[in-house]
Amino acid sequence: MMVQSILLPVFVLVGLTFFLLLWTARARREAPARGDAVADLFGLPTLFYALVAIALQLHKADLAMVMLSWVFVVTQFVHAGILAGSGNGRSRSAWFAGVLVLFAMWVYFAFRQLFPVAISPI
Repeated sequence: MMVQSILLPVFVLVGLTFFLLLWTARARREAPARGDAVADLFGLPTLFYALVAIALQLHKADLAMVMLSWVFVVTQFVHAGILAGSGNGRSRSAWFAGVLVLFAMWVYFAFRQLFPVAISPI
């Protein structure tokens, strides 16, 4: 069985998750104000952990993935700091930045996996 065959459903489900995250962003904006800030720390990081585990197993954790991973982690620290410090649920820019970075990571990984480019040795 080809690796692409088993990963395609994963990529589709990840796409659905990002779609729903963005589609329900307005409703989620009020969630931290209601004391649900911890839930934010379980949504996106779960997708991050899955991506890193798959990328490591397939030896696809290149420099771009590492750099994007650090950018994602920084957005999570900023978002957690905003929620813990002020509890301001309206300040979702760090959360949204994390969504965009993680989405970029998944798209980058999916394209590299589904459409591999043969690199010929020089």
